[in-house]
Amino acid sequence: MKVLVQRSKQSSVKVDNKLVNSIEHGLVLLVGFTEGDTIKDIEKLAKKVVNLRIFDDEAGIMNKSILDVGGEILSISQFTLYANTAKGNRPSYIEALNGEEASKLYERFNEELNKYIMTKPGIFGADMEISITNDGPITIMLESRS
Repeated sequence: MKVLVQRSKQSSVKVDNKLVNSIEHGLVLLVGFTEGDTIKDIEKLAKKVVNLRIFDDEAGIMNKSILDVGGEILSISQFTLYANTAKGNRPSYIEALNGEEASKLYERFNEELNKYIMTKPGIFGADMEISITNDGPITIMLESRS
């Protein structure tokens, strides 16, 4: 499981030019799954995401989590996180989990995040248009197997 975490000032997701969800302040997550990912991976990374100290404290030092500063999470399914570009120029997505299984894990991940903080999803498998105002920019890759 991979989660790309971006600190955001404002972000949104649209499908077919219709707004699906948006946040004003918080985190945007791009989330991908691979074979062997488990509920333990989901629980571990959800807890890691909400406790990441990547928001500034009063001294301007990244020392606060989203739980400390408030805000929301925009969670977007992103199978391309498992792109393999080792051979040639056309990425292979063979390492990405199949849609049906990945969809279930994505839903479970969002449910886990919602235990801690308001989490708004994209639409799994849809052709989404994501607008992200990355704050910092702060972008961090989390992996369940590292």
